[in-house]
Amino acid sequence: MIEKKIVIEEIDPIDLFGVNNRIIDKLCEYYPKCKVAARGYEIFIKGESDQIYDFEKKIESLIDLRKKKNRLSIEDIDYLFGNGVKVDSESDGDFILYGTNGKIIKARTKNQKKLVEEYNNNDLIFAVGPAGTGKTYTAIALAVRALKNKEIRRLILTRPAVEAGERLGFLPGDMREKLDPYLQPLYDALGDMIPSRKLAELMEDGTIQIAPLAFMRGRTLESAFVILDEAQNTTLGQLKMFLTRMGNNSKFIVTGDMSQIDLPKKSDSGLERGIQITDGIKRVITISFQKEDIVRNPIVSHIIEAFDNLENS
Repeated sequence: MIEKKIVIEEIDPIDLFGVNNRIIDKLCEYYPKCKVAARGYEIFIKGESDQIYDFEKKIESLIDLRKKKNRLSIEDIDYLFGNGVKVDSESDGDFILYGTNGKIIKARTKNQKKLVEEYNNNDLIFAVGPAGTGKTYTAIALAVRALKNKEIRRLILTRPAVEAGERLGFLPGDMREKLDPYLQPLYDALGDMIPSRKLAELMEDGTIQIAPLAFMRGRTLESAFVILDEAQNTTLGQLKMFLTRMGNNSKFIVTGDMSQIDLPKKSDSGLERGIQITDGIKRVITISFQKEDIVRNPIVSHIIEAFDNLENS
């Protein structure tokens, strides 16, 4: 028998060991002839060389899985040894990434799937359609996946700070506190996909940036995934300013809903005109989401239909 020490360096050991060592204890059940002790960042294993070698490979596989999933479970151990059933995985064509707590994030509707498919073929995607269709959520999922896969260096989320029945100047707090309510949906989506501590670190070092559209002026965004949300509230000039920020190796997704224009004059919205102007440019595509793509409470689609009927009457 030989003894070996394995040092855990790439992830927090508690993520690998589990609460009260439940996960590492489950792994040890597959190695009944080995003696294993986990302390701090180290695992000590004593047994036959071939068993130790296999154990070490399984640890490496679990670390790789943890990086993708954000959370390991007992079921992952069984699956690792071919004794469990994995309902969803990266082999699923609709799969995008694992969110916080191991949540599986995937394309769920026809046009969400189209957005995922067209991502690889285009540098600029307009995703337009009614509220609740998952346009922004799917776009952010693609961006987080690209960041995790090191396809990009930065993830930038932006929105026009347009007053929807409220005046920014009368809201309490400094400028960031005034703007945060407008950006909260973006924070919520990121929180579904990145653990809070890691998200705070990425925002602190500038890897992930959330800012109002005005902050984009004068920048050239290289190796970045940039999402402009609520683009129906941009003027044509603002949209042009945003689109011309694109640098090399960057992806831009613009989302919007023409039925929710909050500008003083609806005719000031530049989204529809911007789509028309860029139509036919190589590696630019528009995906039109429909009521059938709504993934919120089913009543939402009926509410949208009722308002559409009122406007058309």
